[in-house]
Amino acid sequence: MRFAFSQRLVAEFAGAALLLAIVVGSGIMGDSLAGGNDAIALLANTIATGAGLTVLIMVFGPVSGAHFNPAVTFAFLLRKEITASLAAAYMASQILGAIAGVFLAHAMFDLELLQLSAKARFGVGQFIGEAIATFGLVLTILGCLRFRPERIPIAVGLFITAGYWFTSSTSFANPAVTIARTLTDTFSGIHFGDAPAFLLAEISAAALAVWLAAWLFTPRDADDAARYRPNDDEGAASAV
Repeated sequence: MRFAFSQRLVAEFAGAALLLAIVVGSGIMGDSLAGGNDAIALLANTIATGAGLTVLIMVFGPVSGAHFNPAVTFAFLLRKEITASLAAAYMASQILGAIAGVFLAHAMFDLELLQLSAKARFGVGQFIGEAIATFGLVLTILGCLRFRPERIPIAVGLFITAGYWFTSSTSFANPAVTIARTLTDTFSGIHFGDAPAFLLAEISAAALAVWLAAWLFTPRDADDAARYRPNDDEGAASAV
């Protein structure tokens, strides 16, 4: 089943918008109810994001592949599974959708729509954490796509849920998310000046994951190669 170009772009826009509404909105709600306990606020943010992302991939995956993430789209571009023109359109839709989602979250909580984040997320540790988060996300997607494509929604949701807690960056793992979160001065924000390092980490890690997956997930033994065949389905994938 093939969907029209316009349908795919709307799916990417809507999915990214809803994802950021979930990320930012749950951050605002968690922070307001946690009484200053950042661990509780982060837990609320984590549960909502992991659960919401899983559902969004299930809903929009059949239409566009449910990338919602320029790093994921870039990975499929490197694998030559998506054209450069479609990849560029996907990325634009994802970024615009993510920004719209931030504005939606602000509107829901009666906050000023346009904000600039003052929340610092800087340092070598943050850079490494974001690279690991994106690398793990892309590798999770490509591994599941190769062997268990029906598990992608749950696998991605679970990895992002874990990434919130085991990475120093709280696992943005998504350039559209990074850009959009510079526009919210709430719990989930990131200072504009810190975003370029996150973006570099995300794109670099995605490329590394593609390289490793190409080697790791292709059987080198002749008998194994005959047993396993690459999945021909369009990549159903996503990330925060």
